[in-house]
Amino acid sequence: MTSKIVLGTEARIGFKVKARKVEGGLEPIAGARTSARVSAAVHAGSGLSGSSRVGRIAALPSGPPFRHNGGWRSRPGRTGPGRSGRTGRGTGREHRVEQHRLALAALAAVSALAASAPAAHAAERNAVVEGVDDRALRSALERAIGDARAPVENRLAARQRARDAADSAVALLRSEGYYAAKAEPYIGEGERPTPTVQIQLGPRFVVADPKVEWVGGEPSADAVAAATKSLGLAAGAPGRAADVLAAEGRLVAAVEQHGYADAAAQPRQVVVDHADHTVRPTFRIAAGGAVRLDGVRLPAKGRTHPDWVAQLAPWKPGELYRPELVAELERRLLDTQVYDQVTVSLAPADQTTPQGERPVIVSLADRSSRTLDLSAGYGSNEGADVDLRWSLFNRLGRADTLAFEARTAEIGSRLGVDLSLPHWLHPDRTLKLTAEGFHDTLPAYDQTGGALRVDLTHRYGRIAYFTRGLSLVKTSVYDKHTGTMNLEALKGLLAFSLDRSNDPLNPTRGWRAEGRVEPTLVTGSHGLLYTTSQAQVSAYLPFDSEGATVLAGRVRLGSVIGGRLASVPAFDRLYSGGGGSVRGYSYQSIGPRYADGVPQGGLSLFESSAELRHNFGVIGGVAFVDDGSVSQKVNPDFRDVRFAVGLGLRYNLPFAPLRLDIARPLHRPKGDAPFQLYVSIGQAF
Repeated sequence: MTSKIVLGTEARIGFKVKARKVEGGLEPIAGARTSARVSAAVHAGSGLSGSSRVGRIAALPSGPPFRHNGGWRSRPGRTGPGRSGRTGRGTGREHRVEQHRLALAALAAVSALAASAPAAHAAERNAVVEGVDDRALRSALERAIGDARAPVENRLAARQRARDAADSAVALLRSEGYYAAKAEPYIGEGERPTPTVQIQLGPRFVVADPKVEWVGGEPSADAVAAATKSLGLAAGAPGRAADVLAAEGRLVAAVEQHGYADAAAQPRQVVVDHADHTVRPTFRIAAGGAVRLDGVRLPAKGRTHPDWVAQLAPWKPGELYRPELVAELERRLLDTQVYDQVTVSLAPADQTTPQGERPVIVSLADRSSRTLDLSAGYGSNEGADVDLRWSLFNRLGRADTLAFEARTAEIGSRLGVDLSLPHWLHPDRTLKLTAEGFHDTLPAYDQTGGALRVDLTHRYGRIAYFTRGLSLVKTSVYDKHTGTMNLEALKGLLAFSLDRSNDPLNPTRGWRAEGRVEPTLVTGSHGLLYTTSQAQVSAYLPFDSEGATVLAGRVRLGSVIGGRLASVPAFDRLYSGGGGSVRGYSYQSIGPRYADGVPQGGLSLFESSAELRHNFGVIGGVAFVDDGSVSQKVNPDFRDVRFAVGLGLRYNLPFAPLRLDIARPLHRPKGDAPFQLYVSIGQAF
C-alpha cells in the first residue's frame, strides 16, 4: 500500500492500493515483491528512461504513471507533482530577515532532537568482565558473554553462569590472538551474587612465516604470484583467527581469477608456539586444472529462447574462466525483471567438451506471465484518480515486457501501450517503444493529443545510464491568454544519470548527477525550434560511520533556449512548486503569473534544497529548507528566490523510509494554503 497526502487549508488525502492478477485471482503487491518493484523502478525512472512528450505524463516501465513537469522525471518516492522553479519579489529587508530566522530554526530542530535522544538502557550481562582496559576488546567480550535473560536466582546459578561466561571469553580471546589468556570465574557474597570473569590477557601472539602448499600440482606462475600477493598476512601482525581464515579465502579467490574454477582449500595447518608467542599458518590449496568456457546451456525448457540467452554471455568460447564473467551473465538476466529466480553456474567437470571446454548452465524461473497493477486515490485539490497497468512478460521469448496503461483523473488522463526490449542488439542496451493518447487539465494550460516515442538506454557499469530518444507528438493546447494552438512536435532526447550514492531510496553518503537535453521542433499554427536543458546534482554527507546523521543537498538548473516566452508552448515552459521541487508551494505556483493569477511559466529555473536528517532507530527526523525561482529570461535568476522551511518524520521500512513532510512557504502566493503536507516512500531526493 502506498499513500499520498497533501494538506493545506483544504486536504488532499489519497490511498493507493496495488494488486497483481495471477492465476487464480488477485494478490496484493506487498513485502519482498513490493521492495523489488520499487528498486527496479528507481533504475528505470532515474529521470532519463524516456524522451519527454508534450503533456508531461510519463510512466515507469514497472509501475503506474507519474506526473512530471518541465520534462524532468524524478525518482519514485521523492516527488510530488511539481518540478521547476522561480518566484516573485520579496517584501522587504525585514521579511527576508524573518525568512532566514525561520530557516535556521527549522534546521536547528532536528539537531536539538539528535542531541537530546536518550541513550539506550544497558541490558544486564551474564557476567561482569574485569581486567581488560581496551574498550574494543572489552566490548567484544561482553557481546560474546551475552545478555542475561533473567536475574540470578541463587549462588548455584550464578556459579554456572560465571563458568559459561569464562568459556565464552577464552574462545573469543583465542580468536583474537591471546592464546595464553586465562579467564577465572568467581562470584561474590550473598544469596544472589554477581557472576564475574577475571581476565588475564597475557601476550598477544603474532603471525610468523605464513606458507602456501599446493596440493596436486602448482598452478601457473601468474596464479602463484597473484595468490602470494593476496595473502595479506604480514609477519608480526596479530594472530587473529578471522585474519587467517580471510587469507585462505583470498588465496582461493586469487587462483580462481586466473582460470582455476575448481580451486579449493584443503585442511590448513596452524602451529601456535607458546615459546616465542607466534602463530605459523600453512595453507594447503588444491588448484586443479585451468578451465576454459564453452557456450550457455538451458536444461529446462521455458518461455525464453536459448539463443537469446547465449548472446548475452560476456565471453567467447575457449576464453579462460573468470568468476566475474559468470556473475555478469546472471546480472544481465536479473536486470530484465521478468524472472523470479536466475541461477548461473559452471557445469561439472564430467561435462567438459572434447575441446576441453566447460559449458555454463543457466536455470530461469519465470515470473507470472502477466500482472495487473491497480491504484486509486482522491484529493480535494486534484480530485480522484485511477491508474491501471496490465503487463505481459516474455511473450517474445527475449525477456520483453508489454504493458497497457490507462489513467483517469481530473488533472490528466492517459491511455497508452509500451514495449520494453532489454539487451537490444547488445547487452545493457534497452529499447522502449511507446504509443499514447493524453488529456491534461493543469493550472497553466489544457491539452489533448497523442504521441509516439522510441528510447534507447545504455547502461555503463552499475551506476551510469545514457539515453537517446525521439518522439513525435500531435496536440491541441489551450491557454486562455494565447488561445488554442494545434501543434505537431518532433522532440529529441539526450539524457544521462550517474549514481554514486549508497542507496536509491535512502542515501546516506555519496552523490548523484543527472541531466537531459531535449531539442524540439514545433510545427503547425506556431513553428519554432528550441532546446530545453536541465541538470541536477545531489550530495549526502554523513556525520558518523553509521550514517545516523546526514546533511543532504541538491541543486537543479534548467533553461529553454531558442524562443521567447510567448512563443514557447505552455507545456514546455518551466514551472516550480510542489513535493518534487519546492515543498510548501502548490503545483506550478512559483514563477511569473498572468494578471488573473494563472501560472505563466518561464524560460529558466533554479532550485536548491538542504536537509539535515537524523535517524533515531525506527523513527527518523528531518529539517529542511527549499528554495527556487523561475525567470522569463534564458539565464536563471538568483535574485528573486522563493523559500520554504519544514520538518519531517521518517518511519524506516525494511526497504525504504516512509516519508512525512510538512512545509511552510515564506512567500505564500495569494490563495495558497499556509502549509503543505507530503507523504511518500523514500527520501525527498
